[in-house]
Amino acid sequence: MPPLLRDPAIGPGRTRCWVHLLLIAAYPVVIGVVSAGHGQPAKPALGADARQLLQVSSLEIGLFTLVFGLAWIASRVSRKELLLSWRGGWRPIPLGLAYSLALRIVLAVVTGGIGAFLIITRILTADQLQNFLLANQPNVSAIVDVAALKTHPFYFWLNLTLVSFVIGGLREELWRAAFLAGLRRLWPVWFGSQSGAILAVAIASVAFGLGHLVQGPLAVCFTALLGFGLGLIMVVHRSIWPAVLAHGFFNATSFALIPFALEKLPGIK
Repeated sequence: MPPLLRDPAIGPGRTRCWVHLLLIAAYPVVIGVVSAGHGQPAKPALGADARQLLQVSSLEIGLFTLVFGLAWIASRVSRKELLLSWRGGWRPIPLGLAYSLALRIVLAVVTGGIGAFLIITRILTADQLQNFLLANQPNVSAIVDVAALKTHPFYFWLNLTLVSFVIGGLREELWRAAFLAGLRRLWPVWFGSQSGAILAVAIASVAFGLGHLVQGPLAVCFTALLGFGLGLIMVVHRSIWPAVLAHGFFNATSFALIPFALEKLPGIK
């Protein structure tokens, strides 16, 4: 009996683990639902200039630090459980760059394959699919001021660095690691193995996607797939850092390409 009492997922410790998981799980879902409930924002979520971007970033970092801190106080998950170890010397940097490219290719292949399947099976015609994609495309302007990316270098570089690697990469991978740790604590039999970790990553990707409701349904699906890929990277390497860097490089590339993509494809919002 005494060994069971030392298990954090049994007895009083189980309540603390539930507090941890509920806090972490609610964070992206609440943000996504609240943002979507307000309809299309009057201005980009990241602000229209560098000052607003820094204010928004400080607020988001502060809010996440509060939620993450309260969850950690409740459960006291370890560095190992949060996959915080840096492994492999300098290798996470090129790994992150390679993974960011691989994720972009895989996402393109998956979305293209789904589109081809819908057309081949005659669920949708090519014109219907094109119209659906145009009507439900991710609303880029809800997140970032495209004109400012082109005309304000400081705003541009803040998005490529602070937003891409800290707000996007580090914050979101810390969230994912905390979510996985909560699931493992509460249901070690289900989520303690490698296959269980993959199931946990799939569950986390759904919550991650819901955090992007303000960008539309396609953005939810796209970010859920991206989140699944990033979670797999964390599980394989038993460290958040290759995923943090992959996420950062992925976001930075996207921000850098947005002005040119919108110039060449004016139908995109």
